[in-house]
Amino acid sequence: MQYMLMFFEPSSDFAKRNDPAAAQAYWGAWTHYVQAIRSAGVVVNGDGLQPPETAVRVQVREGKRQVQDGPFADSKEFLGGYFVIEVDDLETALEWAAKAPNAENGSTEVRPVLPPPLS
Repeated sequence: MQYMLMFFEPSSDFAKRNDPAAAQAYWGAWTHYVQAIRSAGVVVNGDGLQPPETAVRVQVREGKRQVQDGPFADSKEFLGGYFVIEVDDLETALEWAAKAPNAENGSTEVRPVLPPPLS
């Protein structure tokens, strides 16, 4: 079964990406995790995401498109990346989520991927 792991991080962790004093440890932890999960052969696809300042939300209300540029002040954590993995069960997906570097300061949302509708 496929699960999406969505990695949420607080803004303080996003700041580590470009902080010379913290970037090596930040990226080193993620590199180690990415190598481990890819080596396990469970990754279907996945990517890291640009920082929240690059995000844009779109919604349509009463037929009119509304666009809001990020970052979004009401958010305490931001989506930093995702993987879709193929594993036997939810428990295995949760184990991979718990190993992610953001687990200590952020959170990882795990959701089953909706299979395509039968035709």
